[in-house]
Amino acid sequence: MMALRSCYRPLERCLGRFNGGGDGLLWHMELKPHAHGDYSIAVVQANSSLEDQGQVFTSPSATFVGVYDGHGGPEASRFVNKNLFPYINKFAREQGGLSKDVLKKAFDATEEDFLHLVRRSFPARPQIASVGSCCLVGAITNDVLYVANLGDSRAVLGRRVSEGRNGPVAAERLSTDHNVCVEEVRKEVEALHPDDSHIVMYCHGVWRIKGIIQVSRSIGDVYLKKPEINRDPMFQQFASPIPLKRPVMTAEPSIIKRKLKEEDMFLIFASDGLWEQLSDEAAVEIVFKSPRAGIAKRLVRAALQEAAKKREMRYNDITKIEKGIRRHFHDDITVIVVYLDHHHFSSGNRLKPSKVGCINAPSDIFSLKANDSGGNLLHAGSLDNGR
Repeated sequence: MMALRSCYRPLERCLGRFNGGGDGLLWHMELKPHAHGDYSIAVVQANSSLEDQGQVFTSPSATFVGVYDGHGGPEASRFVNKNLFPYINKFAREQGGLSKDVLKKAFDATEEDFLHLVRRSFPARPQIASVGSCCLVGAITNDVLYVANLGDSRAVLGRRVSEGRNGPVAAERLSTDHNVCVEEVRKEVEALHPDDSHIVMYCHGVWRIKGIIQVSRSIGDVYLKKPEINRDPMFQQFASPIPLKRPVMTAEPSIIKRKLKEEDMFLIFASDGLWEQLSDEAAVEIVFKSPRAGIAKRLVRAALQEAAKKREMRYNDITKIEKGIRRHFHDDITVIVVYLDHHHFSSGNRLKPSKVGCINAPSDIFSLKANDSGGNLLHAGSLDNGR
């Protein structure tokens, strides 16, 4: 038995683990190195097809994190997962380093390419016009952090608030929730559509744009961005027509740039499936007080425990519910925790992974296709001069 276990562990470190804690819909990777510390990733599936996608790119000079929360199907999140990082690489190389402009151009190019895909696919599959994805990216190069997002996936920083390793920790949200349940976002959308008194509607206990969707920014959702597609008879065979005078969603990302500080301890990047169950403060407290190994899985399980509690169920009962049906209890959840070890930020002491690599969470929990590949996804040399 010990010999079998010793053979299994290297494979586990590469591909991640399935069946975490008896949950056949949970995949996780306990701990991997990046240029400035360690990271952990976990995914739990609730939908019939996994609509969340997640990836981490590492090199000796940069770390990139992506969380893509799809809706209406998995096509948009999978498309972003395949195309966004290469575009970041392309524009960073052209402009001599990472910048806000590089990230915005990469988001724009990914959106434009997905629009072309929708137009090509539309005659055979008009429903693809209703598929979209939230998009959250974190990038660390040297001691500078960028966070760019569309939608309501969220990046939260855990930072010390006093001297000493055992002092209290505070949660600082680094991303903007583009969700009309937030009053400020709702007012922003209403201000852009003064001639439409029904641009935002309260339906089934939540605010939604045109009574349909909560997020105001995304990749995809072409029928809410291109009125001519919404009016197309082929699309109207698939969905009820919505009177649109102009686009009601955008793909304009919110982007922040921040110099990392000594008190910054770790980052949590997660789809809204986590934040529906846990507050920023609760998630940060769990990471702060727990061992590093398997920390992303620990956050996912904490979220599932909260979901079970709301239904007056036991945690184990939720883990036995099959995909599809399980969406009635919680959403797909993707969590990536990135630790920031500041002694690695100086070039002389930097932890250098053995190779350039990219971890992709499985495109579907049952596909068993977690991907650990280096190759030319990003070229480390092009990201040394962050702005």
